[in-house]
Amino acid sequence: MDDGSIFKHMEKQLRFRYPSVTADSGYESEEAYDYLVQQNQIPYFKSHTYEKWKKQSFKQDISKRENMRYDILNDIYTCHAGKTLLLLYEKKQKSKNGYESEVTVYECTNRGGCPYKDKYTKAKGNKRLYVSKNFMEHRKMSYENIISETGIKYRMNRSIQVEGTFGVLKNGYDFQKVLFRGKTIVRLELLLLCLGYIINKLHAKIQNDRLGSYLFPII
Repeated sequence: MDDGSIFKHMEKQLRFRYPSVTADSGYESEEAYDYLVQQNQIPYFKSHTYEKWKKQSFKQDISKRENMRYDILNDIYTCHAGKTLLLLYEKKQKSKNGYESEVTVYECTNRGGCPYKDKYTKAKGNKRLYVSKNFMEHRKMSYENIISETGIKYRMNRSIQVEGTFGVLKNGYDFQKVLFRGKTIVRLELLLLCLGYIINKLHAKIQNDRLGSYLFPII
């Protein structure tokens, strides 16, 4: 199931639409962004490059588009060597499920020897960039969302509810697989497991006097 279909399926099953969606990088795609924006939902996605952006090695990699200067008025990239990468052509491409996106291809104008060529590209020809402007705009918007005060709370809340819970159920409770077969009884088994988890968590809060602390205000 592709990323866009996942959100469509979720909405169909829930029968309502959340005003925003918080997800990790595995759900990030141009199609997913487009779908959520069309539905007036705000994406809080951690991008595939989010962790890489923090590393010094990434910031010093002159072959990366993010480390090149971009002239938005003339639609030109300028590399570390001061050479320009001009728009070469635009092309359409389709995903496996038929989603169509537009990719802009830029190529370096340098025709002579470049002292940084071995760091820019392994191709025989000049350096090329393949950019989906629509995807980049969505990614920038989502990045600004997740570093906002609200976005930080949403990501914190997601990590508390998802990763920690899975870890307790699998390692703390040693729950590796369901014991029964059939949708109804499996649903009941998972419900009892979740109830046990919630009761244990409530008990821990009572013991540690944390009943009055909330991540979000109660309305």
